[in-house]
Amino acid sequence: MSRRGCVPMGKVTGSKVFPDAPSALKGVVKDGMTLMCGGFGLCGIPERLITALHDSGVRNLTVVSNNAGIDGAGLGLLLKTRQIRKMISSYVGENKEFERQYLAGELELEFNPQGTMAERIRAGGAGIYAFFTKTGAGTVVADGKEQRVVDGETYVMEKGIVADVSLVKAWKGDTEGNLIYRKTARNFNPNMATAGRVTLAEVEILVEAGELDPDQIHTPGIFVTRIIDGSPYEKPIEKRTNRKRKEGSHAVVS
Repeated sequence: MSRRGCVPMGKVTGSKVFPDAPSALKGVVKDGMTLMCGGFGLCGIPERLITALHDSGVRNLTVVSNNAGIDGAGLGLLLKTRQIRKMISSYVGENKEFERQYLAGELELEFNPQGTMAERIRAGGAGIYAFFTKTGAGTVVADGKEQRVVDGETYVMEKGIVADVSLVKAWKGDTEGNLIYRKTARNFNPNMATAGRVTLAEVEILVEAGELDPDQIHTPGIFVTRIIDGSPYEKPIEKRTNRKRKEGSHAVVS
């Protein structure tokens, strides 16, 4: 079934469009490579591509992602099957298996402050080898890194990151790979799309080239190698918080 203005499921109308996630990964992923994975938690993650990556059986991966999903979902699937050798992340608090493997010495972890990690990715995509930041100065984050004192302030040198493959998720895309992200999903995805030597994108809505307003495009198609329509999505919520209804009120539970 197709939506108005959208490409019918299974119809390939451009050289970048692939019918599903496994075919998009074919010939691209291999053991020992470095991948970037957009989103955080379960928000804005390329879940179809992650599942296909899990099913492909590739191993010894270095994965750049804010965190690693949750237990049993997102990148948590790859942690469970021990397909990830190293994580470059800023947060591990929602994944018990991530924590267990790290504390047991089974998983290598490179911690980054979240803003520093985002800038390292942006720098990699912009062709910037390294930059200096005050974030992390005087802490273990700075251990082993070049530091400079400028105008009385200590700065830490951080290197840009470039991945072999970037996996990103967008709300809408066209057959040329132009992407539009929506709300919170516009987190790490745009920068990661530019920082992969190969970028694979999955979208909720796929339209023909020329149907997107150019002023609304966040990632130009020049950065995207392959694209799939991953719909429909369930969009699970990690932590559902409901506000208690006040006595005598008709407030809607949020």
